[in-house]
Amino acid sequence: MDSVIPGAEYQVFLSFRGPDTRQGFADCLYHYMIDAGLRVFRDNEEIRQGEKIEEILRAIDNSAICMPIFSQGYASSKWCLRELAEMVEKKKKIMPIFYDVTPDDVKLKTPLYRDALQRHEDKNEKTQWENALEKVAKIKGSKLEDIGYVPFLYIF
Repeated sequence: MDSVIPGAEYQVFLSFRGPDTRQGFADCLYHYMIDAGLRVFRDNEEIRQGEKIEEILRAIDNSAICMPIFSQGYASSKWCLRELAEMVEKKKKIMPIFYDVTPDDVKLKTPLYRDALQRHEDKNEKTQWENALEKVAKIKGSKLEDIGYVPFLYIF
């Protein structure tokens, strides 16, 4: 199947916090898309553990659509936040999924993500991450209970 955007290596880049969703929702979504013939990047399939963040950032740049799966622990991961900031900076098409969180959590209107960000040390990165979270949370996304048979994948 050809890419949605000419020259894109991946049709979809999945961004998720492994302990929250890797063995459940993210894995099911990944296999659903692969079975539909899509080229999907997810870290444990396309990159070896220990490779540099630059390879992940390159994959974001070479993806037509990015799907951050916002979960309870997403904001506690500096890697997830770096991925999200890259998506926003590169002005990628972003389709957020809210897994056991609300857009208000991601917009930093509740303590869940706000407290997680406070635990990160780099002040410059935190400001960039806050801006990315707030921007992406404004995009109409899918809540897990809305997904059912994953209808948004029919855009491909």
